[in-house]
Amino acid sequence: MPEKEEMGVVGLGTMGMNLARNLSSHGAKVAVYNRTHRKTEDFITAHGAEGDFAPAATLAELARVLKPPRAVLVMVNAGPPVDETIDALTKVLDKGDIIIDGGNSLFRDTQRRAAAVEKLGFGYIGCGVSGGEEGALHGPSLMPGGTRQSYARVEGMLTAIAAKVDGVPCCTYIGPDGAGHFVKMVHNGIEYADIQLIAETYDLLRSALGLAPDELASVFRGWNEGRLQSYLIEIASYVLAKHRDGSGESLVDAIEDEAEQKGTGRWTSQSALELGVPLTGITEAVFARMLSSQKARRVKAADILAGPAAAKAARTLIDDVQEALYASKIVAYAQGFEHLSAGSKEFEWNLDLGGLATIWRGGCIIRAKFLDYIKEAYEQDPNLPSMMLAPFFQEALAGAQPAWRRVVKTAVDHGIPIPAFASSLAYYDGYRRARGPANLIQGLRDYFGAHTYHRVDREGAYHTRWAQDGEEVRTDG
Repeated sequence: MPEKEEMGVVGLGTMGMNLARNLSSHGAKVAVYNRTHRKTEDFITAHGAEGDFAPAATLAELARVLKPPRAVLVMVNAGPPVDETIDALTKVLDKGDIIIDGGNSLFRDTQRRAAAVEKLGFGYIGCGVSGGEEGALHGPSLMPGGTRQSYARVEGMLTAIAAKVDGVPCCTYIGPDGAGHFVKMVHNGIEYADIQLIAETYDLLRSALGLAPDELASVFRGWNEGRLQSYLIEIASYVLAKHRDGSGESLVDAIEDEAEQKGTGRWTSQSALELGVPLTGITEAVFARMLSSQKARRVKAADILAGPAAAKAARTLIDDVQEALYASKIVAYAQGFEHLSAGSKEFEWNLDLGGLATIWRGGCIIRAKFLDYIKEAYEQDPNLPSMMLAPFFQEALAGAQPAWRRVVKTAVDHGIPIPAFASSLAYYDGYRRARGPANLIQGLRDYFGAHTYHRVDREGAYHTRWAQDGEEVRTDG
């Protein structure tokens, strides 16, 4: 990256602050602004000596200290604050300058904003950023979408600050308008499913085997040395091993069992419904968080609703859960990549699925060992209808099947909810069946609503007068 590259950063929350520091550490001059100026002053006090920072008290001042064509990274909360910031920036920047939204914006908002801003003569990039505060500082995974011209202007800075795996930056051009934020949304959806599967693993092994958090931490550490190696498995071991200050009690036991969410999981499920993608694992993860938030109802129901009486499970459950977790993770990623493919076709983005697997190998929350295999699968067949059909994953799923089924049965027998495990297996079983029960569904729909059906032995759409003489009528001529 040229020594004198420049970028403005608007919004000095955790992510904005660390991205500004990351840019500076790679030689860029960084103009910084926060709506509350005290935060800008605090940032300069704490980090001003780290690099070439130019504090700005107003957006107009931020524009003055940057040489055109300018690039300004917006790191404010998604929604109206982004629109307000963009509106203010268009009043102080010059045509040809580039505005980058690095927040978790809904991709449809990014499509709208890109069209409006580009009409005014500015460049616009909607950039997904993953990796949390550490990733933002030391190397995130970046998913920029916009015009190629706009991306070319900032490519050097973005690839410089991105994580690197085998020397390859975890940043690439994604596609036009909202493509970058769409990809980040699906990334977050996969993250929801991954986290839910890990939580179900913890619950099942603790409830059915009586394993303590310290023992579970050891199990996760061991798994992280094998094919389940991933950032989330690694940090799960740290969370489970953490003790309360001054005691031998596990901190996880002091945390309320109510999971919060910021909306990207819901957006993923809603988008999948609109695109007709059966995103079962991710949607179950969203529903599980919603159910967890109904704490008062659950506490009351615990004294009312009966469950099964089950003996303690065998220790072999640990190995079975390892297999089931791996298989279910494959399904979660397969569904996510099918969603990416559907979005690419719908919005004509021409997404490179293998390229996405490449930039997710480092920096991001869902980085995992088997992303290399996903990358290889789509390199071998860019039109792969489902990741599950690639030879590597096909064999992995087949090998995990017996253990996967035992895990679901054990959980059901013990009354332990495993919506992500169970829905992943159900999806796999549904996907591998050449003929399912939807023929009866169509018959019922035709009976009560004359919705018609198609036959396996002839062309055309048909309707039967079910309650009369059973006469079948072709309805499409």
